[in-house]
Amino acid sequence: MSFKIAIIGAGSVGFTKKLFTDLLCVPEFRDIEVALTDISQHNLDMIRAILDKLVDANGFPVKVTAHTDRRRALEGAKYIISCVRVGGLEAYADDIRIPLKYGIDQCVGDTICAGGILYGQRNIPVILDFCKDIREVAAPGAKFLNYANPMAMNTWAAIEYGKVDTVGLCHGVQHGAEQIAEILGAKSVSELDYICSGINHQTWFIDLRLNGRKIEKDELVAAFEAHPVFSQQEKLRIDVLKRFGVYSTESNGHLSEYLPWYRKRPDEIARWIDMSDWIHGETGGYLRHSTETRNWFETEFPQFLASADKPIDPAKRSNEHASHILEALETGRVYRGHFNVKNNGVISNLPSDAIIESPGFVDRFGINMVSGVTLPEACAATCMASINVQRMSVHAAISGDIDLLKLAVLHDPLVGAVATPEEVWQMVDEMVVAQARWLPQYADAVPAAKERLAKSSVKTRDWAGAARRNVRSIEELRAEKSALKKAV
Repeated sequence: MSFKIAIIGAGSVGFTKKLFTDLLCVPEFRDIEVALTDISQHNLDMIRAILDKLVDANGFPVKVTAHTDRRRALEGAKYIISCVRVGGLEAYADDIRIPLKYGIDQCVGDTICAGGILYGQRNIPVILDFCKDIREVAAPGAKFLNYANPMAMNTWAAIEYGKVDTVGLCHGVQHGAEQIAEILGAKSVSELDYICSGINHQTWFIDLRLNGRKIEKDELVAAFEAHPVFSQQEKLRIDVLKRFGVYSTESNGHLSEYLPWYRKRPDEIARWIDMSDWIHGETGGYLRHSTETRNWFETEFPQFLASADKPIDPAKRSNEHASHILEALETGRVYRGHFNVKNNGVISNLPSDAIIESPGFVDRFGINMVSGVTLPEACAATCMASINVQRMSVHAAISGDIDLLKLAVLHDPLVGAVATPEEVWQMVDEMVVAQARWLPQYADAVPAAKERLAKSSVKTRDWAGAARRNVRSIEELRAEKSALKKAV
């Protein structure tokens, strides 16, 4: 088979390498073209060097090209994959730093909450630019696979306003299933069957079967509480399982910031999180992790490049959806996964316009969602709170309406549990001013926001958060990796 795939934001070097390697695990895909595009020539050069070495080592006739001109990369592409972070780590730092001044402590800040909403404001105009290019220069009927967060907002904008055939992809469901398989003593995750449904990062395992035997709440709770690691790392998640009756796909840290109950009091946060790794609830944990990863990769790039000439092993293909979807579409080999699409009645007790994440099957006829799913009422209520915030956030990003943006942030569950309306109004002004270069739709609103900030009497504080860690140096990271190797 010969067709073209374009990867936007290909400078996300590690993730791009994983996607590329997965694609080449499909025997029929070894004659494709993969066009990389990114705004950073430096990052493009790094990933191009790695992929070229990988292709040469395996002797595949794959064509790899790299372009800072996005339209050139998209020309004739049948599939487009996006993994962009608009504003990079500089803007992301403001997503964490500024809300902390108003008492809002986020672990990740890339889905909803103050950080996720502003992240969406930066991404959505760019997503619509991608869609315009796809409509104009990509292959007719091209499919857009979005990996970028905030997943629901980006996918909502691409479908509703970009008018491009779009599916959003995440790996939270797979990771949650791996945990459940482990605590239940399964030899592999293949022994576990499940229906997982909801919205991205708030998806729920509403039916679980281990080798055909139905797993009920009490057994699942007991298994998690007995596990020596997860019982400590997933305390909040286990508490939600006990109260809701079903397990969430999302990590302790992610889930904690989508709900109004666990991060609203600084002295309570330590009770629910675990500091063994960023993902379990550390303040700004993903920002620290991303910064360390970038610094490590920049420093250790020669070693990454040197190790890129290994044979591709199809047995080590990852569970990221993209390659499996393309394989099913192109070969007809059926793939079952969990996909982010417009609801349109798939989940009976969520709005039709919402972007939901739910099971579907892929074959030559496309992505076919399983309809007739009904969420437990508590899960639906939690999802609805986020959906209402997402809808307002998308509409604000499209219109550049700063008042609507403030209302979206005000209605966020965690923000609303912590901040007053006056604090929210000032916080949004401050975030829009700080990120103005990435928010063209708010250009006319920035001068007035600056004036309001100059006159404001709302007090803020210099606060690092309830559980903040400093970014580690390269030397510290090396020492830690060395210690881990010795321990093994």
